[in-house]
Amino acid sequence: MTKVKKERKAYSIEFKEEALKLASKVGVAQAARELGVYESQLYYWRSGAQKKASTSDREITLSAENARLKRQLVEQAEELEILKKGGNLLREKSKIARFEFMHEHRQSFHIVRLASVLCVSPSGYYGWLKASQQPSERHKAQQIRDEKIKVAFENSKERDGARRIQVELEEQGYKHDVKTIINSMDMQNLVAKAARKFKVTTDSKHTLPVAPNLLEQDFTADESNQKWAGDITYLMTSEGWLYLAVIIDLYSRAVIGWSMSNRMTSDLVCDALQMALWRRGKPNNVIVHSDRGSQYCSHAYRDMINQHGLIQSMSRKGNCWDNACVESFFHSLKVEAIQYDPIMNREAMRQHVCEYIEVDYNKKRRHSALGYLSPENYELLNVA
Repeated sequence: MTKVKKERKAYSIEFKEEALKLASKVGVAQAARELGVYESQLYYWRSGAQKKASTSDREITLSAENARLKRQLVEQAEELEILKKGGNLLREKSKIARFEFMHEHRQSFHIVRLASVLCVSPSGYYGWLKASQQPSERHKAQQIRDEKIKVAFENSKERDGARRIQVELEEQGYKHDVKTIINSMDMQNLVAKAARKFKVTTDSKHTLPVAPNLLEQDFTADESNQKWAGDITYLMTSEGWLYLAVIIDLYSRAVIGWSMSNRMTSDLVCDALQMALWRRGKPNNVIVHSDRGSQYCSHAYRDMINQHGLIQSMSRKGNCWDNACVESFFHSLKVEAIQYDPIMNREAMRQHVCEYIEVDYNKKRRHSALGYLSPENYELLNVA
């Protein structure tokens, strides 16, 4: 029996750079698991990157000293704020009043520092708290349920609503009615990140040839690598626009190719398609759908389509519904990962978007169209 040689995966330079940034953030082992690569690959990539750039000992020392001074300033500011709000208690109030003050402000200040400023002991505070609070069994069960709901909400980075949290808790063995979860979230003021309107533009004013619309808004697929869809979106940074191009497999809604650039050129969409081809083993006869933007009508992009035996499809002019799945992804990206964070520079935005795509969206985000499975789990569950 002839042994089939396993095709070696190839990764773009852009993917490697963002993978190393994620590894430095969460650790090599976790990054390797989340990105689906070997730890040895990350070490090898990092070794190569370290040869190109190094940080002096002086810069490291200054950075550490700067961090220490910042922590010291925060602690001093906290102590001054405590004294401003509760200093009169030192002279006039009993220990019980001080404990009540500590309990009221426990979310704003550290208990140990509160106790030090108010001249009481932390153990005395916790003893008073234990004696004054004896919840019923029903109240204890409600507290446990509320805490699990809060943890699930925070683990989703405040993106999941009641139905996604319900599915998450069911997988952990906790079944709750969705109305119960909604009430708990309302009580805890847990509000999933909501939508805003975003400007979407396409440069279709050109004389380049366009392809027919082969999808006709049919975004279903019987298997992977049957229909892909791509598009470009604008991401605002403190340094100007950053452009993101993606390729999505409509079978699982997984983002299989992406690229970011300061300029919206044909190279941007070609790089995203190249990543998708590498990741999927260069399949043939895949319908690749997009809008009529000049980048998708360019000679470079059409040559890549023809070279790899793909079939090009394009939306009708000015009809965003013809590429609704990609528009939906861009909506989720901007609502869940960008709009509530401070405006970032281009480098920070690149890392933020990479982490959302490769870790949060593909591997963890539950998709209602997939039975509340993530794209990766859906493909694993339905593999032949």
